[in-house]
Amino acid sequence: MTNLLFTIIWQIVLPLVVTCVVFYIILWLMGQHHVAKWSTKVILLAAIFLPFWVTFTSTALVRFTQGLGPVSGMNDNFPWGIWIGFDMLCGVALAAGGFVMAGLVHVFRVERFHGMLRPAILTAFLGYLLVVGGLIFDLGRPYRIWHPLLYWQHTSVMFELGWCVSVYNTILALEFSPMVLEKLPFKWPLRIVEWLTPLFVVLGITLSTMHQSSLGSLYVIMPGKLHPLWWTPMLPVLFFVSAVAVGPAMVTVENIISGRLAHHKPQVDLLAELGKYSGLVLIFYLVLRLGSLTSHGVWEYAFQPRWITMSFWLEILLGSVVPIILFSIPTLRSKLSVVVTAASLTVFGIILNRLNVSIFGLLDYTGLVYMPTLREISVTITLVTIGVASFALAARYLNVFSEHHEPQPKLP
Repeated sequence: MTNLLFTIIWQIVLPLVVTCVVFYIILWLMGQHHVAKWSTKVILLAAIFLPFWVTFTSTALVRFTQGLGPVSGMNDNFPWGIWIGFDMLCGVALAAGGFVMAGLVHVFRVERFHGMLRPAILTAFLGYLLVVGGLIFDLGRPYRIWHPLLYWQHTSVMFELGWCVSVYNTILALEFSPMVLEKLPFKWPLRIVEWLTPLFVVLGITLSTMHQSSLGSLYVIMPGKLHPLWWTPMLPVLFFVSAVAVGPAMVTVENIISGRLAHHKPQVDLLAELGKYSGLVLIFYLVLRLGSLTSHGVWEYAFQPRWITMSFWLEILLGSVVPIILFSIPTLRSKLSVVVTAASLTVFGIILNRLNVSIFGLLDYTGLVYMPTLREISVTITLVTIGVASFALAARYLNVFSEHHEPQPKLP
């Protein structure tokens, strides 16, 4: 009886209290803390996400006191689940808008995109922070997450990933810092950061190129385990090119969502131009993808009547071919609804690709030995909603969407 009471308090009552307090603080910061004035939308969102947040808090308490076993469906045969497949692989890919937009604005001097740079940097910064959060849940010994920074294993892909993600998080924090520093009464820290911006941009692009591709390298060493439709020694190149393709698309989706949160109108002409760039990179990606399938002679697997084949064609047709068509026709690209649809399909295609590589494409080898638990799903959903809430708070208190008119330092 005592154990049951302790379990109820530890896994239900305490998480509920903590979650309600955090939820109220967020609503208070958003100016929505008066329950009597809640809109139908706020009530609906609270009803949908509060149970996931409570489960997330309960999962955190159990996971960090009892280990992965009680909260996860992972096992020795399938040690990487959705916390790696979605939270990390998809999270890193969808945060690519940060380095892509920084490159367009600061390297290629496409100044008309400067108004979209700050939201893209903020999205990337939050995305990488949430990637680290998901990784802390997934690591068997999360208190050793700092070990790669001191104990070097330079022949390991994991070592390179750990270093790149850690340093790039720092770079993103520095790129994000002007939004905070300009609120200070003294401006010398802001001037220093802006003077160093070209260095941050170059480092950010370099580090992103390294770890976006290295995520693909993790699966190159699985030729007998990963399904032939996805395994190729070109995985690092495909991961990087697809990240560059989804970067502008994710900026478009983020621009539309943030427009509803911050009440600013989307600039259709700029979004259409971003869509054109995304479509061009998607064409290059699709050529590499289909060329890799042809060179390895694995097209026979693409026509087998199986669910994994359907997943492949959804990724190729709905996630690449349809967006390419929509992005390539100027009359269609000039319509906001078409641009948003194409961008959303691009994001869907990259997410499905990462899940196909990290989870679905391995089930033929392992068998159906892994199914994510409700606790795993709650962590993923909560991390995403925390990111959205953090973006909304930043948009409320910082100049995320204000055009920065001060002259930008130019790269030599």
